[in-house]
Amino acid sequence: MRNELLSRLDELGGRTAVVDGGTPHSYAELADRIRQSVKELESRQIRPQQAVILNGDFSFQSVAMLLALYLNRNVIIPVVSLTGATLATVTESCSPQHVIRVGQSVEIETLGDAGAVPGDHYRQLVEQGASGLVLLSSGSTGAPKAILHNLDSLVEEKLGKRARTGGRSANILMFLLFDHIGGINSLLGALRVGGTAILPARRTPDEICALIERYQIRLLPTSPTFLNLIMIAGYHEQHDLSSLRLITYGTEPMPEELLKRVNAAFPRARLLQTFGTSETGIATTTSESSRSTFFKIADANVQYRIVDGELQLKSNTQFLGYLNYPSDSLTEDSWFRTGDLVEENEEGFIKIKGRAKEVINVGGEKVLPLELESILLSSPLIDDCMVYGRPNAITGQSVCVDVSPHGELTRAQMRKHVAEFLSDKVDPFKIPSKVNLVDAVTVSERFKKKRILP
Repeated sequence: MRNELLSRLDELGGRTAVVDGGTPHSYAELADRIRQSVKELESRQIRPQQAVILNGDFSFQSVAMLLALYLNRNVIIPVVSLTGATLATVTESCSPQHVIRVGQSVEIETLGDAGAVPGDHYRQLVEQGASGLVLLSSGSTGAPKAILHNLDSLVEEKLGKRARTGGRSANILMFLLFDHIGGINSLLGALRVGGTAILPARRTPDEICALIERYQIRLLPTSPTFLNLIMIAGYHEQHDLSSLRLITYGTEPMPEELLKRVNAAFPRARLLQTFGTSETGIATTTSESSRSTFFKIADANVQYRIVDGELQLKSNTQFLGYLNYPSDSLTEDSWFRTGDLVEENEEGFIKIKGRAKEVINVGGEKVLPLELESILLSSPLIDDCMVYGRPNAITGQSVCVDVSPHGELTRAQMRKHVAEFLSDKVDPFKIPSKVNLVDAVTVSERFKKKRILP
């Protein structure tokens, strides 16, 4: 596949590959920039299998550099926001030998001994002569996990079978971040079909909706939280989004009540639940319907099973291991424990009920945040909410909720409303003991709820 990549880009020639800041760049330009970047790597003595931090978000230059590092057989560590803490984690766990910062210009910095032999954790890649990819987990608790992949396998899986590239080029919005498995998957998907990757300057609801209108985007890959942000502010009414034909949502579970709102706001678009993990890659899925949160993993390269209510996966693009954590998320027979609690119906469709680590234990009784959030979102007085547990000396944990109200309500009024609204819908122990009013729920840079964990 490595030998075919540039030939494929050359064949696509004048077709637009990337639109960056409103400026179009052809596939021929992308191929030339990749070749220039490879020469730059060679001139700076960045050797195959050396680990390289690639700091930047999606841009024409960062895409070219990513593919140049792949051609150079490097271990690539993409990082959008390279803080001091992140650099310390990556330095300790990944043994990077270079940092490439991509902004208005490209800066290359050498770290330590550039001639050092790669560590044992890259030995398998070295033996196979393959490039690598290290993805960092979101790190909601403690240091992020450094997840090592064989990048050759990921590229082969996505680009190995050529798609038809005739006819009109598809505009594909790069909504997910450059250092996210979904972002990498979106980029490879665009290359596979000879599509045009539309790169947002900012991932705000207004900006994304404006890009959809301007470039007649047909597919929007996003998260439930981001969809709700669009609707709360009414951006779907301020922009013409009628070009949308498919909205895929993932990274977090979709509350059923929110799905109803999305269907009402985007009646012409089909809705599809996607599923994937940084450890196993993105799986092909089919939804039971646009109005259902049940879906199937319909991917010949991905197996799944449910053990004690938890979804476990095994895929052809499974990670090689963690560089800074024990691989205890793998079973003895090499299945990956996703940590997602699911249920399966008679037709074989599954539904995500929540994360195992987010379950709230109230005196031995279990509370799933997603269940409460879905019910609360059916209230006309609530725009958004986030349920979480906090330590409690008597019950072990208590249920708390942050609420973004629709209209002007005091905390006392909202607390009374929440209690009354839930009283005939859930067991008493599930009713939140603490209700906080917030302007907006806290979300991560990947646009999923940043839930408070005990």
